[in-house]
Amino acid sequence: MLIEVNAVRENYKGNYIPVSVGISWPMTAIIVFSFLYIFSFYEDMYHLFILGIVSISFLGFIDDILGQRDTLGFKGHFTEFFKGRLTTGGLKALGGGLIAFFLALLFSATWYEVIINTFIIALFTNMLNLLDLRPGRAVKGFLFFLLIIIILAKGNIDWILISPLLGAVLVYFPQDLKAQIMMGDAGSNVLGLILGFLCVLYLSWYFRLAILIFLILMHIYTEKYSLTKTIENNRLLRIIDNWGRG
Repeated sequence: MLIEVNAVRENYKGNYIPVSVGISWPMTAIIVFSFLYIFSFYEDMYHLFILGIVSISFLGFIDDILGQRDTLGFKGHFTEFFKGRLTTGGLKALGGGLIAFFLALLFSATWYEVIINTFIIALFTNMLNLLDLRPGRAVKGFLFFLLIIIILAKGNIDWILISPLLGAVLVYFPQDLKAQIMMGDAGSNVLGLILGFLCVLYLSWYFRLAILIFLILMHIYTEKYSLTKTIENNRLLRIIDNWGRG
């Protein structure tokens, strides 16, 4: 379907492949959670989770299909914004920030928690976007960070919440590794929001603060240096990055 409507993009090899395949993940979640509701395996919190992933995926889809590629990074998009030009990337950043703020507002007890939780969700969302520059990299990053969160939370997370999308991502993963399809921002945004959502819900204040510092440092680094070149220049990271790639 994406090919038929010309929703394709040139990948790093110069091949044109379907983009924004990740838009299917929120749809999968809606279907699964609808059945969970029917059979009474449903928590009210799932409303907000679904709202968050649908909204953030839609913003990513707009950037995938209509996005200008002449402006990159937070600095670039906000520079254009203050010049009076709103790029699709700028729209995604502003909209993503509002979505992050809304979710943080509902899951935070104090004003400083609202601020910290907003930045965690927003920066995690963009972090996965930054990783999605080579086949399989964003999914590997997602699985790595998900494992870290599960360990820090001592396994005390809602598995029903993450299982539908985790399953969808694992089904998608092999084709991504072979550079046959792209999740696009519609997908990477969802992966990042999931990680931020889990951090806010299940990690202690100190773990969240440490993760926020890490995310800020990563964003500062990637504004100055190429993440891809950094990975290529590190033997261990290069091996992990190339694993399974077709």
